[in-house]
Amino acid sequence: MNTQITLEKCVPFISSESHAVAKSPNPLKTRRVRLTITISRQTGSGAHSVGEKLAEYLQARAPYGSSEWRVYDRNLVETALEEHNLPRRFARYVPEDRVSGVTEAMDELLGTHPPAWSLVQQTGETMLHLAEQGSVILIGRGANIITSGLAHAFHVRLVGSVEKRVRKIQEMHGLDEKSAFDFVRRQDRGRQRYLRKYFGKDPDDLTLYHLVINTDFVPYQEAARMIADAALNSRSGQSI
Repeated sequence: MNTQITLEKCVPFISSESHAVAKSPNPLKTRRVRLTITISRQTGSGAHSVGEKLAEYLQARAPYGSSEWRVYDRNLVETALEEHNLPRRFARYVPEDRVSGVTEAMDELLGTHPPAWSLVQQTGETMLHLAEQGSVILIGRGANIITSGLAHAFHVRLVGSVEKRVRKIQEMHGLDEKSAFDFVRRQDRGRQRYLRKYFGKDPDDLTLYHLVINTDFVPYQEAARMIADAALNSRSGQSI
């Protein structure tokens, strides 16, 4: 797929949709804005575990009767496909760039599935809908870029040394060291390609985040507390 064409299609859409939600009279005039948190991560830095603990921490601090905090990570694509009435088999075409460009091009040529940029746009629409509602934690897939126009979105990046992240992947998946290292490298490169291809951004650009945490030194529970406290303090006076 031509990267320039992809960026021309996706970036203007994401920018216009995000700012349209931000400027809409609904979020501010009809109800108080809730908090949305996005988590970008290096592979093996514990994003899913931190996200789950973060949701529990925020739920415990939320006022009685507030919306339940939800985490969207591995279930995000399924949610997007359901919202857009697309077959579940399309999920394999919306990973963070783990399907090869050759396979993608051939499948599009044969009409096996919609163009990848279209699926990315639809996933982006779903993320914006979820973020506008608030009380959500969105992990990966450029969520921080997609929601960058929302004043109530707080963006986090989780990082860690390759050595410790490889060990975590070994423990999680029962892999030997070489296989775990290859897995980490492949996933990190895939996510980097995904953001560059569809949004023209580099996930390692620290200016994209409010907070960066190294989980080599910060336990997941403590990372969740740090994120919650920082996000709540930055949005003081707003409903969560």
